[in-house]
Amino acid sequence: MPPVAEGTVADRRTILDAEQMQRVVRRMAGEIVDRNGGVEDLMFIGIRTRGVPLAESLAREIREMEGADIPRGVLDINLYRDDLSTVARYPVVKETRLPGTLDDRIVVLCDDVLFTGRTIRAALDALVDYGRPRSVRLAVLIDRGLRELPIQPDIVGRTVETARDELVEVRFAQTDGEDGVEVIPHDGSAAGPAAGAAEGD
Repeated sequence: MPPVAEGTVADRRTILDAEQMQRVVRRMAGEIVDRNGGVEDLMFIGIRTRGVPLAESLAREIREMEGADIPRGVLDINLYRDDLSTVARYPVVKETRLPGTLDDRIVVLCDDVLFTGRTIRAALDALVDYGRPRSVRLAVLIDRGLRELPIQPDIVGRTVETARDELVEVRFAQTDGEDGVEVIPHDGSAAGPAAGAAEGD
């Protein structure tokens, strides 16, 4: 049998399969409700791209548990990044959609992977342009460490130790056709719908 090349499927580490991911999201949803003392004044804001299906998944779990529909929005942070020149030469700015005013709401920012913290810093800057929430909390599916800014999550699905040159690939059924999380060696061979955004922030 020929040797397996680096970066192929055999090198991937599965962190969460579909069933495990559903359980993790359900636990996160319950933790959000518990910390808030209910669902009053909650609003979920998903950071493009895969923070959006995370926000939708959390809202769905809370709807099943509490019978309440949490308002949800979508935040694009491309123009707020302090590392924009290294992320893309010609950034594509997409629409930010909010379900109403942020004033006096408890906003839960949702993102798939927390890495350096720069995405979250940009998201906080962007939120200021849209209103003044009573508080902002951070929910992330994966915290991979290696922070460059003093930003920490409030709700974490799974904490994973990674090397800086590895990719964390998060897949949601809504965007990628399946749910799951894998860690991939970063040798340029990663492929698939999530590969372009797999590094987190």
